[in-house]
Amino acid sequence: GGVDMVQQSIMLAKKPHIVVGTPGRVVDHLQNTKGFSIRSLKFLVLDEADKLLNMDFEKELDLILQACPKERNTYLFSATMTSKVKKLQRASLHNPVKVEVSSKYQTVKSLIQQYMFVPAKHKDCYLTYICNELAGHSAIIFAATCATAQRLALMLRSLGFPAIPLHGQLSQAKRLSSLNRFKAGDRTILIATDVASRGLDIPSVDLVLNYELPANSKDYIHRVGRTARAGRAGRAITIVSQYDVELFQRIEFMLGHKLDEFPAPQEEVALLMQRVGEAQRFAAVDMRGKDTKQKAGGKKRSRDDDEDNADPELQRMMKQGQKKFASKRK
Repeated sequence: GGVDMVQQSIMLAKKPHIVVGTPGRVVDHLQNTKGFSIRSLKFLVLDEADKLLNMDFEKELDLILQACPKERNTYLFSATMTSKVKKLQRASLHNPVKVEVSSKYQTVKSLIQQYMFVPAKHKDCYLTYICNELAGHSAIIFAATCATAQRLALMLRSLGFPAIPLHGQLSQAKRLSSLNRFKAGDRTILIATDVASRGLDIPSVDLVLNYELPANSKDYIHRVGRTARAGRAGRAITIVSQYDVELFQRIEFMLGHKLDEFPAPQEEVALLMQRVGEAQRFAAVDMRGKDTKQKAGGKKRSRDDDEDNADPELQRMMKQGQKKFASKRK
């Protein structure tokens, strides 16, 4: 999805040996692209099956399975074996061979895991404190919603941090742009939703920061698995508010041990409050302006991946704020 259908149809007409696609877009081509068929398919791979089913792709998967030949090799990969995945397994696999890497959820020893217990209303201040303390390190910040990811990216950029968002409301082209800029080091902070928490091809991430806890404890493992890979060291910090205690306790129970606290002197965090408040207002103004333009039916113009598109007045305010914050950080 997110890429022009006609352009894809031209590529499919060249009879590629391998096609990688989302269920919805594959079905679109099966139904609308003349000459496209998977009747001669030899291998069908269903990757991230649990996520596909959680995103309500059951209908599309059924249509794809119906269009496939019965004589084929099918590979189904899933991080968790849910009831929906078991149902799909029965429907799509014949005499399956099950390969289970590990039934125990655990993290690697080279990963430092810490938490911060903070008042919910001051989460942005503590997030800024962490970014400041660990400046220069590549980091992925996980948020629960697309709106939060976008807001945090705008807020951190106005504070002078090289942040960029990655979430489901961005076009495919902008998601790829965000990911590539992060991998290239042009942006060192990637703010993502759980859409991006699995399957990201990023070789080296120094820090994973959970701004909001995942509803499923197992998703915590997938998030923090973005760092401390291939024997390298890494750090994961989870921000816990008064509303997250039960979720956090479930995570610790799953891990089998208590996490250490990340030190954050209150007096140092307090020094950031005024500046962070200004940055929050900048982000709110920006997002309101974008919503107004979309509702008015005007051309979509977004600062999702580049602050250079900012309105001149807002850009001037952001630059002033960045200078003031930089002087305080020295």
